[in-house]
Amino acid sequence: MNRKSTIDSLFVQKGEGKPLPLERVKTGAISAMGTSLKQLTESAKAASRLQEQFAAGAVVIEIEPDKIDASLIKDRIAVEVDSDFEALVESIRSSGQQVPILVRPLEGGRYQIAYGHRRARAAAKIGVKVKALVRELTDAELVVAQGKENLDRKDLSFIERARFACRLEKQGFDRNVIMAALSTDKADLSRYISIANSIPEKIIEAIGPAPKVGRPRWASLAEKLDSDAAYAVIRSTEFKVMDSDDRFAAVLNAISRRPPKETTWACDRQAKIDRKADKTVLTINVGFGAYLVDRLDDLYREFQERKTK
Repeated sequence: MNRKSTIDSLFVQKGEGKPLPLERVKTGAISAMGTSLKQLTESAKAASRLQEQFAAGAVVIEIEPDKIDASLIKDRIAVEVDSDFEALVESIRSSGQQVPILVRPLEGGRYQIAYGHRRARAAAKIGVKVKALVRELTDAELVVAQGKENLDRKDLSFIERARFACRLEKQGFDRNVIMAALSTDKADLSRYISIANSIPEKIIEAIGPAPKVGRPRWASLAEKLDSDAAYAVIRSTEFKVMDSDDRFAAVLNAISRRPPKETTWACDRQAKIDRKADKTVLTINVGFGAYLVDRLDDLYREFQERKTK
């Protein structure tokens, strides 16, 4: 039953096919009904995924949390206060773990998570065993399962997906595998990796997942990034009490307001740089220019490595 059918069934009298009379409903009730319908939809998706795993030969067991290792690649950005996680803890405490996590077996009686890190953490916090589907998975199959689960739930932000893609590539995964994990194409994957590579990990971690911020604004931050200005904001007292979306806005506003310093540099008439607020002009003589062209790949690699430190 799709979402529309679910909604229709709530307002049709059984056996008659006639709509029920509608009454004015308070806003709180409407909100509660919307939440319930969302939970029904998510439960249906979870049930569908479980059926697929059973068909693939997975079995459900209960595992001690301390025997479970994290996935190969971290996808989430940790936040200081996570109300959704606390709600998950209370849900498992009161009703038990309704949806198993997916793991693969390792040597020595250990297991590695493909998806379900939050459920595993919640079970560990309560002190109960984790219900898990166990399935033999290659590294590629594990990260694809991890990526698809997060996409189905739509709970990873843009920068979390971008950083996940970037980390997968740095771990040596083929781009076809990464595209399958993120259900994306070559162009979007290149954008993900380019943006994640352009912003130091420390700045991303400090800002957090910023769930309301999409690609255009992260691309703008990457393009304008002034690390000194960003770190000045991150170290401020006000920044520490902001939520993640406001932290992003504070960093972007700070670097947008700060124009480049006007400088002039010259070296033995081989090269001259004039840097102004609106442009940078580089003048190079022929001999030195040929040398720079030969070293462009190395220089760009050094530039990217510096930005990730």
